[in-house]
Amino acid sequence: MAKIVCKECFFDAFESEVHATIVAHSLFTRGMRVAIGASGGKDSTVLAYVLKVLNEKYDYGLDLFLLSIDEGITGYRDDSLETVKQNKVDYGMDLRILSYADLYGWSMDDVVAQIGLKNNCTFCGVFRRQALDRGALLEQADCIVTGHNADDMAETVLMNILRGDISRLGRCVSIVTSGSSDNFVPRCKPLKYCYEKEIVLYAYYKDLVYFSTECIYSPNAYRGFARQYLKDLERVRPSAIIDIIRAAEHLVVPTAATNAANLTECSRCNYITSGFARDGLCQACVLLDGLNAGRDAKAAATAAAAPALPLSLDADHAPEPHTGIVADNTADDPAHPSPSTAHPSSASS
Repeated sequence: MAKIVCKECFFDAFESEVHATIVAHSLFTRGMRVAIGASGGKDSTVLAYVLKVLNEKYDYGLDLFLLSIDEGITGYRDDSLETVKQNKVDYGMDLRILSYADLYGWSMDDVVAQIGLKNNCTFCGVFRRQALDRGALLEQADCIVTGHNADDMAETVLMNILRGDISRLGRCVSIVTSGSSDNFVPRCKPLKYCYEKEIVLYAYYKDLVYFSTECIYSPNAYRGFARQYLKDLERVRPSAIIDIIRAAEHLVVPTAATNAANLTECSRCNYITSGFARDGLCQACVLLDGLNAGRDAKAAATAAAAPALPLSLDADHAPEPHTGIVADNTADDPAHPSPSTAHPSSASS
């Protein structure tokens, strides 16, 4: 049965829960440089604030900084980045911002204009994961922390079950994701066991500055269906979220499925791929190939449909300039005498 606590006791309980998760799973070691994936939303804002508090309270000895990705979504990401910049000032942390346009030559606005609203979240998710890796490597980070909460984890489990994605089902609830490649930065989720409602309450009563507008391209995202289903389950069984996470943690995934998803380096960009992409390419490179091919095809079709331009003439065949005087070619024609040679009698008549 839930207890009624005062505001200060709630703060202490929430922070203690995150600290217990960090200690139980040995997420950090002293001296680590930690990139906080910051979007300006409630989860990443609370994560940044709590890590700052715990780092000082328990002397973790971490070098924390904010890492943000600008997807190029006009009216959404440009506004949320202003929140991140305010967090930078409020928390006294460095901030690094990378954009899709700089990394891939495409903004999400460009991607949606090319492919439409269907499956655009797939492109964004793939690009964002790799962009975080790139930013962390540029900043020489030892670890990336993300604001995934318990609701997010349970939703991901449901999505992988509904899609029949066995390999991802086996690792989607891991609190730490690691790889052997030099181009892969380990990731961890300190808020894994924190409910979304707890995070909202913490942000509200701590008066934290965060951005709460939903992405303009996400209303039809597949995750939304899993989220609604999870809320329906929670009404019947309040512990459904944690139950789903615990069940997934104890799943035994077939070795064949695990081996198929081994992380390897992309043969083109050298960043991490799960091994499912074609020709040794990571999913980001495959998606970029499709986008670039579509753009080239559209440009070729536009050029083919354009009206042909007149051929240029050389100087020897150029028309004489128009002077406003029309040449009279009938002067030597007896049937059409010119006025100067007309018969006098015809003039007098």
